[in-house]
Amino acid sequence: MAPKVEHKRHSSKHKIDRRLGVNLWGRQKSHVNARSYAPGQHGQRRKKPTDFGIQLMAKQKLKGYYGNIGEKQFKKYYIEASRRRGDTGQNLVGLLESRLDAFLYRSKLAPTVFAARQIVNHGHVLLNGKRCNIGSVIVNAGDVIQLREKAKQMPSIIEGIGSVERDVPEYIEADHDKMSATFLRIPTFDEVPYPVQMEPNLVIEYYSR
Repeated sequence: MAPKVEHKRHSSKHKIDRRLGVNLWGRQKSHVNARSYAPGQHGQRRKKPTDFGIQLMAKQKLKGYYGNIGEKQFKKYYIEASRRRGDTGQNLVGLLESRLDAFLYRSKLAPTVFAARQIVNHGHVLLNGKRCNIGSVIVNAGDVIQLREKAKQMPSIIEGIGSVERDVPEYIEADHDKMSATFLRIPTFDEVPYPVQMEPNLVIEYYSR
């Protein structure tokens, strides 16, 4: 059964890439690298987007990047970000980067956001020494994750650590020998290593209509 799950995850990831017309995660295997237009019969004939269309695309890119988060949950992040002091766009990115599955992915303990969520869901991650199987849990500065013993030899985890396509950002301290990582602080938008241009300000405009 495992290969089917893996295939499904890769296929959903590539569908998001193709639909949005961007290589969201900067991966060499992305279908967008070979085709720069949207899928479908009329993918090459695109009209000039409206302001709403541009805002919607910005939202879909950001939402898709974190593993295609559901609309209801994503809107909750916007509401929480707007309640917090400071720039709402920065707050939104900070919340998304504080998700447990995003933290695992950024630590290079998983090859993709989708794999990170699955690793968490299957109970392979300890958060501050306690098992946690909810990928959307928000971590705080100083929180530590560690992979459980039986997960340390999983091919997907070894693939993530060995990836040369990305580095561990400065707001995370990873120890790949111990298969653990510490979330040092919530990053600013400029610190987040997005491989494509993200526009959280347009996401805020979308929800503020």
